[in-house]
Order: sequence, then structure tokens, then C-alpha cells
Amino acid sequence: MRVPPPFFAQEITPHTERMAHSTALAGIHSLAEDEKQTNPRGDGRKREREKSSGRGSDFSELSRRIAEADLLRRRPLYYTVRFTAVGLALAGGVAAFLVLGDSWSQLLVAAALAVVFGQLGLAAHDLAHRQVFSRRRPSEIGGLVVADVLLGMSYGWWMNKHTRHHANPNHENKDPDVAPDILVWSRRQARQAKGPARFIGKHQAALFFPLLTLEGLNLSVSSFRALRSPSMKRPVLEGALLVAHFAVYFGGLFTLLSPGKALAFIAVHQGLFGLYLGSVFAPNHKGMPMIEEGTELDFLRRQVLTSRNVDGGALTDVFMGGLNYQIEHHLFPSMPTPALAKAQVITERYCAELGIPYCRSGLIASHRTALRHLREAGEPLREAGH
Repeated sequence: MRVPPPFFAQEITPHTERMAHSTALAGIHSLAEDEKQTNPRGDGRKREREKSSGRGSDFSELSRRIAEADLLRRRPLYYTVRFTAVGLALAGGVAAFLVLGDSWSQLLVAAALAVVFGQLGLAAHDLAHRQVFSRRRPSEIGGLVVADVLLGMSYGWWMNKHTRHHANPNHENKDPDVAPDILVWSRRQARQAKGPARFIGKHQAALFFPLLTLEGLNLSVSSFRALRSPSMKRPVLEGALLVAHFAVYFGGLFTLLSPGKALAFIAVHQGLFGLYLGSVFAPNHKGMPMIEEGTELDFLRRQVLTSRNVDGGALTDVFMGGLNYQIEHHLFPSMPTPALAKAQVITERYCAELGIPYCRSGLIASHRTALRHLREAGEPLREAGH
């Protein structure tokens, strides 16, 4: 198995990440063109089979190799230890909050609980993908407890949104994570931008991290708004759980702390929580190829070409909750976190056999690429303002 590079390592492939990005774009265009051609050696028939089948024969072979390595079985001991550790950290944070009382030292507790909330978000993510339990009911119960009760985020709303993202990552019209609500993710979106996105998009690279401090609050506000959506399966139950969460959250803060300290606690806690979540999720797809309407890709290439793995060893694994193996996670969403590292070796080797670009980067390098992409995507707005 390949030894992982240092935490802040640059791209470990022979090319830089910019070159990998360009190659991936070329791979998309060449694939779309090749699918329209007929190869006398039979490659055309193979591609037609991949187009007509949902995931294609290329993915079927990779899936067979993953199954042979026994990487899809549940890991109850791992999740018991991990969730227990997060639960103890949460209990410790609450205990420290109660002991310190009306003190400015509570801001340190707020910062610590922001990290705990980030880990709870990652736990909810694994529950939603059935990485913890194979059956739906315990997964949903666990998700409702962690997301709605502990985090103040609607499990049903987030799961619906995240499922659409997994089906079409980085698709300009189908992936809700790249919808041009506040930020624009492509030059085409920039040219069509209206409202806040048109103003913020001009300087979105500089504003990206400051905006992430609002992500925690955005998740909660979006959760309450989603309760009126017909797609919500349990709006009454989730609404009650969300109200209970914030009744305890705000009630505890304003009961134990003075108004000024309570507001400062909320700002630090929610701001760092949003920054943590954004720092975990942004490197995975931002700066990777955007898929336009009409581009045809089989399942394997659609997931690999739009995703990026983040290297860094055990520290990165804990910080990102396994989402640093984003390519493998997108290919096998229900694969338990501890199996992803072994799956990465198999997947990268298989992509090399097929000539599919496979992107790996250090954490800092991935954020740098994402910011560069945001700057380039917003260029039409800056040009229009001159």
C-alpha cells in the first residue's frame, strides 16, 4: 500500500493539479466524442453498452474487485468507538459550559463545540449513507437524533439534497451544491447570474472563507424552510425536533450567560462550525470539471472526473471523516469509512488501467485550486463591471 504524503503535500501524481484538471476536462470531451463514433475493433459496442446500462461494465469490474476485497461489510466496532468518542466530547463540552458559568472563557468552549458539531455532521453523513447500519430504519432514527436533535439541521432535507448531489456531481443544472444562489461555479453561470450572486460573484474567491462562517446558520435556516416542501416525509416530527434543539440551545445560552456573552458564544460556535464543514466539503469537488447539460458520461467517469481525493494521513482522515477519499466515497457511498483507504489503492490502479484521470492533492493545494476556480468563474462579472 502506498505511504500517504505529508498533511500539506502537493499533488503527488507526476502532473500538477492544474494539469490534472485540464486533462480531466479533455477526458470528458474526448469521451463524449468517442461515444458518437463507431470503432471497428468493438470499442464502440462496449461504450454503447455502458451508455445504455446505468453504471456500465467498467464500473461493474471495479465493483467486483472491491467486493472481492471485502470492503463493503459494516464495521460496527469502528463506529461504536468513533461515535462514543464524539459523544464523550459533546458531553465534556456541555459539562465545561455548565461549570464555567457567565465567563468569557466560554468562547473557548464555543470553539471546541464547533469541532464537535463538525464531527456530528460527519456522523450524520455516514448514517445517511447507511455506512453504519445496513437497514433504513436504524439509519433514519440515528440520522434524526444526530442531525435534528443535536445539530439543529433537518435530516430529511439534507439527505434529499445530498442524494441529488451524488447522482450528478458538479452538474450545472442538477447538482444543488453548485446552484448559483450566492456563488457562481462556472463562467456560464456568471453570465446568467442575478441578485446576490451577481454582486458577490465578482469577489467570491476573497469572500469564500468569510461566507463559510455563515454555513452553520444557513443549514438551520434552510432546514426550517424545507419543512413546507412536499418532498419532506416527516415535516411535523422534524419541525418538533428542530424547535426542541433550538429551545435548549438558545435557552441554555441566554439563561447561563449575559446577552453579550451569549451572542458572542453563538458567533464563535456557529462561525467556526460553518468554517469547519466548508473546509471539509469544499476540497472534494470545487475546482474540478463542471458538467454541462448534454454531456454524456458513464457512472464511473462521472464520479471520478468530478471528484478529488485529499491526501494527508491519519490526521486528515479524522479531520475530514473519510471524505478525503471522495472518489471512492462517490463510487461506493455505503462503504464504511475505515475501508476507503484500501479502496483508494484499488480504484486508482483500476483508473490507471483505463486511462481515466485520477486527482489527488494536499489539503492546502486543494483549497488553492478551489479559490482559483472561483476567481476564474467570476471573471465575466468583473469584466461586465468595467
